[in-house]
Amino acid sequence: MNVLSFIKRWSLVAALCFGTAVYLLFANVPALVPFGMAVEPYMEGVLPVLLFVLLFVTFCKIDVRDLRLRSWHVWLELIRMALCVLLVLAIVSVGAEHSRLALTGVFVCVSCPTAAAAAVVTEKLGGSIGSMTIYTIVDNVLTAVAVPLLLPLIERGADITFLEAAAPVLRNVASVLVVPLALALVCRKVVPRFTAAVAGVHNLAFYIWCVNLSIVTGVTVRNIMHATVSGLTLGLLLLAPLAVTLGLFAIGKGVGHACGDSVSAGQAMGQKNTVVGIWIALTFLDPLAALAPGAYVIWQNLVNAWQIWYKEKYGVVKW
Repeated sequence: MNVLSFIKRWSLVAALCFGTAVYLLFANVPALVPFGMAVEPYMEGVLPVLLFVLLFVTFCKIDVRDLRLRSWHVWLELIRMALCVLLVLAIVSVGAEHSRLALTGVFVCVSCPTAAAAAVVTEKLGGSIGSMTIYTIVDNVLTAVAVPLLLPLIERGADITFLEAAAPVLRNVASVLVVPLALALVCRKVVPRFTAAVAGVHNLAFYIWCVNLSIVTGVTVRNIMHATVSGLTLGLLLLAPLAVTLGLFAIGKGVGHACGDSVSAGQAMGQKNTVVGIWIALTFLDPLAALAPGAYVIWQNLVNAWQIWYKEKYGVVKW
């Protein structure tokens, strides 16, 4: 019972450890390697399905009155865009390769849009699902517009068109965010009893997210284990995202505190869709920079795990 209580309280940490352990087991035990290689594509393929389901479950609980722009939405976007521009200037100014690579990784982390699953953790922490949902949509759309304009400044020789960079992000917004939101709102009108039953299952979306996180962690550990960089560069790419994680959560909570919604704003700024960041790095920048958003997955979920523990122990989220 004590073990079960520990896992329940530290679900995100347990998901991180489980994903790591499963990957290491199937990657290092010769008898299991063929099975692991065969199953891996299916595990990655199930990620968007799980994300769609958990968002539908979360959106069934949404308060339609919260679906409106707020002042902290504007402030966080202005701050994020300013940080992206400053990082681009820093990248083009440095000469050392390891420093440039580390800064590129930091840029990728900051430029990542808010994760669709941020609404799940926001609900767990007592924030506003509706407010987070609107910000996530706005943030993803703005990312699809702004980031393609900044990428050519970093990789001047890259053959990047605006539509090539923007289209996948906008498609992600439509399929992962807008569709489950619209479906949940329709279900509230057409089949209210079903919607209420789904919304009434305690922590369903959160535990689906834990399963998703285990798979993402396994992929992240695989990428780190196969990285072909020096120890110094690897250390920078793994530790710089920790500073970025703490900084972004702090900025979000600071702005949100001033606007009366520190929980939602903190998650909005700190919880990132690193899949988009990894795709940006692999497609348009240096593939090695993809290690940074991979590490960010671990750091942001450790922060979330601590916040959830604190909320359950003391009844409030420490800001």
